[in-house]
Amino acid sequence: MHIIIHRGTKEIGGTCVELATAKSRILIDFGMPLVNTHQEPFDSKILIDKSIEDLKKLKILPDIKGLYKGEARAIDAILISHSHMDHYGLLGYVHPDIPIYMSEGAKELIEISDIFIPHKIGKINAQVIDKKKKLPIGDFVVTSYLVDHSAFDALAFLIEADGKRLFYSGDFRAHGRKSQLFEQMIRKPPTKIDCLLMEGSMLGRSGQTYKDEVAVQEGIEDILKNKSNIAFFFASAQNIDRMVSAYKACLKTNSILVIDLYMAFIFHKLGKISKHLPQFDWPNVQVYFFHSHAERLVEAGHKDLLYLFNRKKIKGAEVNVQKQKVLMIARDNSLFPLIVKEIKNIKGATIIYSMWDGYLTEKFEERCAQQGIEIKKLHTSGHATLDDLKVFEKALKPKVLIPIHTFEPSKYKDFFENVHELQDNEPFDLGEN
Repeated sequence: MHIIIHRGTKEIGGTCVELATAKSRILIDFGMPLVNTHQEPFDSKILIDKSIEDLKKLKILPDIKGLYKGEARAIDAILISHSHMDHYGLLGYVHPDIPIYMSEGAKELIEISDIFIPHKIGKINAQVIDKKKKLPIGDFVVTSYLVDHSAFDALAFLIEADGKRLFYSGDFRAHGRKSQLFEQMIRKPPTKIDCLLMEGSMLGRSGQTYKDEVAVQEGIEDILKNKSNIAFFFASAQNIDRMVSAYKACLKTNSILVIDLYMAFIFHKLGKISKHLPQFDWPNVQVYFFHSHAERLVEAGHKDLLYLFNRKKIKGAEVNVQKQKVLMIARDNSLFPLIVKEIKNIKGATIIYSMWDGYLTEKFEERCAQQGIEIKKLHTSGHATLDDLKVFEKALKPKVLIPIHTFEPSKYKDFFENVHELQDNEPFDLGEN
């Protein structure tokens, strides 16, 4: 089995791994970069009106023959670990005949993102993985494992070929609402692992203020109990664990969780996969309508849902009346100033910032300070801590460990055994090594 990490040996985001045998080739993940070559935030606008060849020259698209539209197909399949853009965001350039395997939840969230976010993937040959069965792809046999991550329905993969067994961790953690999945993996890990591709997002980062998702929920509850004005909750709408924490905190404090149409649609679509996710018509939930969100739902053929969600619609005037009880989902985007304008006497409001600090800009902090809005940071990572990475590696006992999805590959040798550090596009023969 041959391995080439096209991107991901020394950066977080843009992950793309190729595995090959004499007759078969597959990819694991095909994500958009999070940073450019200068380590600055990647701007997806650079993709606009660029050809595949243009993007190859810019080193945004990896030079993989037989992968793209307009080429003779030479890739058997693509495996997508989860629905974060840095793992799937370049799928729109892929040859339409290549099957793209993912979990049902990932498929739903990718399709939802195509409705609401500017960067569109478009129609792809998406196939849902049956987690209970092995998936044969040419010379490869793939077994998927559900993992605890901030992305809903995230997967790791065991891939077998040429008598070798490779485990791709994907993004995972041990402190979310599905931490039992990590514990199950440790108790009964896949055995005889020749190669482990293991993420290391938390290497080089400071420790977490909140150790787990339960602590985050308790922190939200404390803020809701003591606030005297409206509170806004800044978190990714696709961080389902975090939204569940917000909802549970509202129930505990008899607060009102105000979601937007985007969030209502996500809960509605994922409700068929998990019956435990809050829905728009559950107690203590109301829906705030933005015109832009409504337009996108109509354009996508979901006009009927507007009538459905209208049963729990809340208007700006009603938010003002109940603002001391309101926790409103929001984000640092063009819609937030519109919300603020609706709120009378905004001074003394609180933003519960439940995202990675790197997304919080000085400009936004200054604007909030000018308006008298206090920002309280309350977050736990979607990625495994160093201690949990050690436990994971010890359980799987790989013959070789290859760093991936990390800015600190050189640090692996300080903590793990049998580390082999690769460079992007460096071939590695698992048989010879």
